[in-house]
Amino acid sequence: MAAKKGGAKKPDAGAKKGPAVKKKKSASKKDAYEVAGDKITRKKPTCPKCGPGVFMATHADRRSCGKCGYTEKSKKQ
Repeated sequence: MAAKKGGAKKPDAGAKKGPAVKKKKSASKKDAYEVAGDKITRKKPTCPKCGPGVFMATHADRRSCGKCGYTEKSKKQ
C-alpha cells in the first residue's frame, strides 16, 4: 500500500466569515486639553507618581494610571 502524504488542510472555500467588528476609537490628545485664548489647560487629572504628561483614567469608582498602576479611590457621594 502506498502511504498518504500529510499536509496542511486548505480552508473551506464556502465558509462564511463572522460579522465585521468595528474598532473602538481611542481617546485622542485633543480631548485631553482645552484651549482658551492663548492658554492651554489639562482636562484630565495627572498621575502624582509619573508627573505631568501622564494622565489617569477615570472610572466609576476610581482613577488609575495606565503607566505605573497607581490608583485613587473616589469619594462616595
